[in-house]
Amino acid sequence: LDDCNFHSKVRMDSFDIDRSLTLTPPEGEFAVMNYRSTTEFKPPFRVFTTVDEVGPYICDVVIKVRADFPAANNAAQVTVQMPLPKTTVKATCQLGPSATGQTAEYKESSKKLTWTFRKISGGTEQYLRCRVTMPEERMPNVKREMGPVTMNFTIPMFNVSRLQVRYLQILNRDKNYNPYRWVRYVTQSSSYVCRI
Repeated sequence: LDDCNFHSKVRMDSFDIDRSLTLTPPEGEFAVMNYRSTTEFKPPFRVFTTVDEVGPYICDVVIKVRADFPAANNAAQVTVQMPLPKTTVKATCQLGPSATGQTAEYKESSKKLTWTFRKISGGTEQYLRCRVTMPEERMPNVKREMGPVTMNFTIPMFNVSRLQVRYLQILNRDKNYNPYRWVRYVTQSSSYVCRI
């Protein structure tokens, strides 16, 4: 772990010795620990993008998203965005055959292609084909004006770093207080960028 911080109620007296934490929990849900890791890991998604010239004024953009996490997990609130050239006149989107719960649209004002998913199951692959029309013949730098592809997502109960809570014990239970004992793992993207 490169950067971690703990909730203010956590006492770390024996953390360096046996990696145990002691705390008096506040009311409600709270995060005991947040961390960032820059060690080598397998990313949960792989994004593949191709740009093919179809005619002098038209090119096809294909974005493939592969979920490289276990099939038992689902990613939620997934958004894929890709800036298109400023000269784009029109962009029509075609989703893949298994596109349940997906939408794709081109926003003229921001010149961005936005692809959203209600959920993506692990081990699956989805694709989007977008036909981009420009007012003049394709310039050689049009590919440089596209991208990068960005993703935002949340994967509940999945942990890329494989850091785990091995044991959770509640001591000194009060008869008037009955806490729920559970641990939730969440993988969230904060800056997931794929170059073309």
